[in-house]
Amino acid sequence: MEKRLSTRGLEKLQKRNAIRFGIFKAIEIPKSEKHHCRGYTLLELVITLTILSIMVLIALPLAENAVRRQREMQLREALRQIRMAIDEFKRDATGACLQGAITTVNPTQAPQLTFVPADPRSRVVIDDCTIFSSDNLDRYPPSLEILVEGVRVKPRGLNLKTKSAFEDGLGESGETKELKKVYLREIPIDPMTGKRDWRLRSSYQSRDSDTWDGINVFDVRSASDEESLSGDKYSDW
Repeated sequence: MEKRLSTRGLEKLQKRNAIRFGIFKAIEIPKSEKHHCRGYTLLELVITLTILSIMVLIALPLAENAVRRQREMQLREALRQIRMAIDEFKRDATGACLQGAITTVNPTQAPQLTFVPADPRSRVVIDDCTIFSSDNLDRYPPSLEILVEGVRVKPRGLNLKTKSAFEDGLGESGETKELKKVYLREIPIDPMTGKRDWRLRSSYQSRDSDTWDGINVFDVRSASDEESLSGDKYSDW
């Protein structure tokens, strides 16, 4: 009995020491279970990678379309800014340099002086005749750069006291100050080409003209021949 008690007491002491010092006996896993666990983990990894690949393939075209759609919005905004500047220049050119406006659709025909009332949105008239060539009878801007550089203008119309309609256009001595109007802060970059390489068209050219005749700037188009998301070409916008 003493031997048994001593043996049992020794075993209990060993167990207590093992628990106290964190010594645990490793549990052995059968080889069959090890192979099963490894195979199951590899299958999960393959399935996960497959799902991720499918998601990437779906997301890439959507991301590309989103980028193209943003560039298309930038192109429309750039075209709107330039065309609005051209139209504003044209309004201020009505009645410029001559009493009345020269209206014609063909520069080879003899000019005809006809009175055209000024647009009520135009408060000034261009006062620099040197910017218009003899061929530019329609009085559109001769270049895009001049919209950024600005042109000399004068107030349109006089009041009853024969003073300028713009009081801020008068100097201290009553003389009219020289005014310069800028129509465009800067020439926008074509987002489709990344350059300021707009295709220009004068008022004497057809819409499908490939080259600019240099007479005036009636319209601008993108230099890109790529198709938009809607199927039409950017150069047709």
